Amino acid sequence: QVQLVESGGGLVQPGGSLRLSCAASGSIFSFNIMGWYRQAPGKERELVASISTGGRTNYADSVKGRFTISRDYALNTVYLQMNSLKPEDTAVYYCYFRTVQGDSWGEGTLVTVSS
Repeated sequence: QVQLVESGGGLVQPGGSLRLSCAASGSIFSFNIMGWYRQAPGKERELVASISTGGRTNYADSVKGRFTISRDYALNTVYLQMNSLKPEDTAVYYCYFRTVQGDSWGEGTLVTVSS
């Protein structure tokens, strides 16, 4: 089992920035993928960004050029730097941790982009 603790959500004005953090603990295998999904009201959960242990990243088209995912391997922590935020980025952001044994999920952190 892997436990995930998220932080960094909140209210921000359009054009502003936030950084989300997610720390993993527990049974962490050498190969894994960490990342973020989000779910806006009335919409399906969608992948925002992911990063593998090899450093390969993947981004949703809607956030490319604005969001940057990174990870601290020593701390088993993944970060999502979100810049130039738009109202349509408003959602609950969920951290996930993927191995060959399956996925673990955080509880979610709310990001609200509004003036």
